[in-house]
Amino acid sequence: MSNNMTLQEIQQKLSIPKSKINTFGNYNYRNCEGILEAVKPLLGESKLNLTDEVHKIGERYYVKAIATLFDGIEKTISHGYARESEDKKGMDAAQITGAASSYARKYALGGLFLIDDGKDADSEDNTKEVEENIEPTNRFKR
Repeated sequence: MSNNMTLQEIQQKLSIPKSKINTFGNYNYRNCEGILEAVKPLLGESKLNLTDEVHKIGERYYVKAIATLFDGIEKTISHGYARESEDKKGMDAAQITGAASSYARKYALGGLFLIDDGKDADSEDNTKEVEENIEPTNRFKR
């Protein structure tokens, strides 16, 4: 590994602020593009590859993103998954798949580079809020 950092060194040096703002949900986040922009200068001669696979399970489609880092000797792989939304206002089918791909890739990269999401909206426990908004029902009788 002449001028390559090890995966551990990349993980330690990588810093990616949550520079994007979701005004609807009132939280900051990072996206796949931001992660790639921050990691590229640290890669040296290592190769980073991102690919997707689409799987249909039942009536829903899931995108499996695969992030692969190859340093010339070792290959490290991480996966991220996202389910396509059934309907996303203002998006056509290709855009819905693209959004699921970006989301899955973000989490594959997060797993590969040990990116801590901390207080990301996806990591918050909204159970209490959801429970308060659910009316009792007998739909789930066995």
